[in-house]
Amino acid sequence: MVLAGALLPVTVACSGSHPAPSSSTVSPASSRQPGGSSAAVPSAVPSAGAAGAVKVRYALGGYQPLWPFADEAEALAWQEGYQSGGHAPWHLDADQTALAFVRFLGFGGIDRVTSRRVTAEDAHIGVGYRSTETGESGTAAVLHLIKIGPAKDAPWEVVGTDDTDLSLTTPAYGATASSPLPVGGRITGVDESIRVAIRQRSAEGVLGRFCCVAAGGTGGAWSARVPFQGATDPVLIVVASTGGHLADVERFAVTGFHPAR
Repeated sequence: MVLAGALLPVTVACSGSHPAPSSSTVSPASSRQPGGSSAAVPSAVPSAGAAGAVKVRYALGGYQPLWPFADEAEALAWQEGYQSGGHAPWHLDADQTALAFVRFLGFGGIDRVTSRRVTAEDAHIGVGYRSTETGESGTAAVLHLIKIGPAKDAPWEVVGTDDTDLSLTTPAYGATASSPLPVGGRITGVDESIRVAIRQRSAEGVLGRFCCVAAGGTGGAWSARVPFQGATDPVLIVVASTGGHLADVERFAVTGFHPAR
């Protein structure tokens, strides 16, 4: 699920401390975004580094940083490293970032870009699979990414999905929740079997898993409760998926929440 939001400036202490969270509030919204992206051109706040060099950092506003960076400070650190050595240039490509995120989720059969809409501030990248029956490509999800900053070497960050036939509305985007996690949404399909996993950016394995929820119909509701443990990241990723007709994973949706401490 995607939340409408914008990149917002934060003040960075001259001592080099971690940026303070943005004080702006953004209400959760439907993952469907009529009229296109609501992302605004980011503004920047310069700060003095330890050596007196000017550094610029960007806050993520109402967006949840799902992958590959934990926050704007980590993205800035990569950007500085790229400027000096050209490390991991795939961060500059929305398509490659989207496909790398799919590999992180463990969806090996989703290996192609099926649609793309890219602006200077954000991107909506369709990712999909080759049908085992027809040989044609199908779209499993449209990933929403934002650029962390306006520079040409600003990296991309996955912040959610544009949900359609499979939606993930619980937990609410950016909510704080504990284990077992209530999850749910709606689905349109026939004889669907929904799997749910909880992941964190800093680890390869899953923190919790649920299989499976039988669902179907037109906009039929589905729900489950997923226990999880071992969370260390400030934002966790919930991914719901279904498939088995044309490919192992034919549709998926993701959202982000904060684990209760």
